Amino acid sequence: MIPSKINWKHLLISILLCQFTGLLGALFTTPAIPTWYATLMKPSFVPPSWTFSVVWTLLYMLMSIALYLVWEKGLEKADVKKAMGVFGIQLFLNFMWSVLFFGLRSPLYGLDGIVVLWVAILVNIWLFYRISKPAALLLVPYILWASFAAVLNYSIWVLNG
Repeated sequence: MIPSKINWKHLLISILLCQFTGLLGALFTTPAIPTWYATLMKPSFVPPSWTFSVVWTLLYMLMSIALYLVWEKGLEKADVKKAMGVFGIQLFLNFMWSVLFFGLRSPLYGLDGIVVLWVAILVNIWLFYRISKPAALLLVPYILWASFAAVLNYSIWVLNG
């Protein structure tokens, strides 16, 4: 259920946390795109480069709203604390994928990282679902994109291995 009164402070913190994570990841991603990433062989289904920043910005916004909806159920509740803790872990793993794939320039490490991230997202969806079904549903596009990214990451690893 969506709260009837918006806690703007919690919503803003949720948005800033998620978008800031994306910006941190971009510090590793952006410099590698025209250099290292441009030299990699990629599968035919790789989307245009501009797609990634648009999709990730939208996904981070959906994640922000999901986090906010769970937070508003009460941080004093153990299940909310646990779900928010797992959210923090998956957000960190999301950032680490950029470090592993682009920062270390390793499709193999990126693949390892995205598999762990995918599991964390799935656990996060399950925990959010138990607290707020809308929050869980807001994370479905995220796991779908992470699934696509995992296939893309795997393909790049195979093509360049």
